Amino acid sequence: MVIPAALRDRASFGPGTELEVTLDDFGIRLERVASPPRLVKVGRRLVARPTAPAELRAAVDVAQLIEEERNRWP
Repeated sequence: MVIPAALRDRASFGPGTELEVTLDDFGIRLERVASPPRLVKVGRRLVARPTAPAELRAAVDVAQLIEEERNRWP
């Protein structure tokens, strides 16, 4: 299966990225297989810490995603 480079870059799919492929009512869905975070107690709070190494985690610019979503609507 070939995923266009622009989509791969936006989704941070790199070589070796594990994907789960499912079929739903809208079509085929590709989702990154991610290891769940672990909960660590910091003081009196539980904090979610990633279990995947930093080089395997997606670099997501949340502000950019929000701006792109805002610009989709007139």
